[in-house]
Amino acid sequence: MELKFITRCISSLTKVFANQELKDRAVKKSSALLDETYSFQIAYKSTMLVKDIRVVVRSDLIEKISIRSVGLVPSELPCYHDHDEIILTSLPGLYPDPLYPIMAENGLTAFPGQWRAIWITVDLQGDINPGRHPIEVNFEKANGECLGNEVFELEVIGSELPKQTLIHTEWFHTDCLATHYKVEIFSKEHWRRIEQFVQTAAKHGMNMILTPLFTPPLDTEAGGERPTVQLVDVEKAGKNYYFRYEKLKKWFDLCRNRGIKYFEFSHFFTQWGAKHAPKIMGYENEEPKQFFGWNTDAAGLEYRDFLHQFFPSLIDFIKQNGLENHVFFHVSDEPHFDHIESYQNASDILQIYLKDFPVIDALSDYAFYEKGLVKTPIPSNDHIDAFLENGVENLWTYYCCAQYKKVSNRFFNMPSFRNRVLGMQLYKFNVSGFLHWGYNFWYSQYSKKPIDPFKITDANYSFPSGDAFLVYPGEDGPIESIRLEVLNEALQDLRALQLLESLVGREQVLALLEEGLDQELTFDQYPRNYEWYLLKREQINNKIKEKNFNLT
Repeated sequence: MELKFITRCISSLTKVFANQELKDRAVKKSSALLDETYSFQIAYKSTMLVKDIRVVVRSDLIEKISIRSVGLVPSELPCYHDHDEIILTSLPGLYPDPLYPIMAENGLTAFPGQWRAIWITVDLQGDINPGRHPIEVNFEKANGECLGNEVFELEVIGSELPKQTLIHTEWFHTDCLATHYKVEIFSKEHWRRIEQFVQTAAKHGMNMILTPLFTPPLDTEAGGERPTVQLVDVEKAGKNYYFRYEKLKKWFDLCRNRGIKYFEFSHFFTQWGAKHAPKIMGYENEEPKQFFGWNTDAAGLEYRDFLHQFFPSLIDFIKQNGLENHVFFHVSDEPHFDHIESYQNASDILQIYLKDFPVIDALSDYAFYEKGLVKTPIPSNDHIDAFLENGVENLWTYYCCAQYKKVSNRFFNMPSFRNRVLGMQLYKFNVSGFLHWGYNFWYSQYSKKPIDPFKITDANYSFPSGDAFLVYPGEDGPIESIRLEVLNEALQDLRALQLLESLVGREQVLALLEEGLDQELTFDQYPRNYEWYLLKREQINNKIKEKNFNLT
């Protein structure tokens, strides 16, 4: 049988499945702005098994280019039973997601009759000449024989993306790092891993980080525990509490050095009701002790007295480190209407001390904001309309496993445009912040046990694959995902729109954004064709190029 090796340049918005025919058209040219990260793929298929394939790149941008292999991971729960129609498939199987480094000693493998892909990233930061830059990619056998060749042309436009103004957090789970890498919490090796994953987060537009003053009371079954990841040391003598902030100072310094600008402090009351205190550990009479937890009444005098002593101390520390305008507080995560009384009690306690600081919470019932219980509500993107209609300022949004009908999200089985559209939605509705709970949640639901995210991608049959994490724990550090890269592209779209607005005004930008659409862009109405997003971004780039040319 004759060996046939087929290649095709495709965009970052195509998901290449090994067991499906590749239908998306070839994309061989595009444009990008300075300070942007641009990605495309080359899919390949062979009639025979071929190992040790070398990928050779020739381009004047070679120093800015990285190449990774798109890996496959299993999904047993790709979606819930009542999913919508904006999906690629509802079947379990192997899904493209992790982006693996291509090891020089092994190269690529082509499997008989299977489409696979490489992911090519061009980092356009630093000194780069505007203009058209060919990128030639050759697939070669170990003996140098050429199997396939593609040439992609990237036009670099001489305008720089503005700095990101959106506040973006994907919850950072320090305990999952310690558990997976089998290191002692806040040991030297744990701090090294934290730094690696913080750096990857910041590189992809996350400028806020969940900061565990005390072990976050999140995704934990009632009465259960997550590993203690507490940055504030507590000691009690008589009725007095004393606090030390060495680890918290180290956290601030590390994160700021890696590009984090904002810090959201972990919640001071338990999830789904605000009825209890988080786990707070410390020392009394030189003996370790758990002071608070599931057995603590959130509204009880003992916890109130603790907070009465803690908040003035913490605020002094914040001011000493010049962070007054960079910290955010949480009451409790995702309270529902029947929790409004307990949430109000908890909120009232915090407001005594935190009236000068922003308090944010993911909650979707407008009554919480209407009653003044939260300064900055974060409704889900399928419940945001009531907040928009009432003119709530400084509005944020989020999505998680429950937002799987119509709105944007990033499950494995969703087309990548459903991930990419977020940036345009955030721009149109002037959303100030975006929150998601799963940057690296590698436990089962309720944190009952650790999981291997390369084998279990649904939090042990609980959340559709793609909800719980954006990165994988590689031996040498974070292994990024195509969902992480496409989400970053969405944030770059937002910044490009803001740049264009500075040149032509918001009215013209909105007109361009919705030009040719049958209905206006909303959180649950958007084009369902990946090519529209590629074309729209080209139109935005061309308009920026045109306006800057006229200015010069």
